[in-house]
Amino acid sequence: MATNPRTKGDGWIGVDFDGTLAHYDYFRGRDHVGAPVEEMVKRVRKWLAEGRDVRLFTARTPSPALRRWMKEHLGEILPITNTKDSHMQALYDDRVVQVKRNEGTTHEAHERQVWQK
Repeated sequence: MATNPRTKGDGWIGVDFDGTLAHYDYFRGRDHVGAPVEEMVKRVRKWLAEGRDVRLFTARTPSPALRRWMKEHLGEILPITNTKDSHMQALYDDRVVQVKRNEGTTHEAHERQVWQK
């Protein structure tokens, strides 16, 4: 019998909301939530179906609108956090610049994109 990864301690996956799970162009107020980013929503739904521990990793204050959006588009309300811990396996976020572990160097192409105007 297969074990459920949510309960066997495999860690968790963090997923940002604005610009990653939901369309974002500018701040429109706490209760505004954007349309789903379908590719990412499909990925999260797949992880949930596999029993993975997926958490919403966001700077947003949790709101009823955010919870309704998750229930409607993901099928469930994810735990919401803004804190990393040693059990986080990966973070999916539109603003991240990946740093090579133990080197401090970045993936140059992405860094140029972020800092050049």
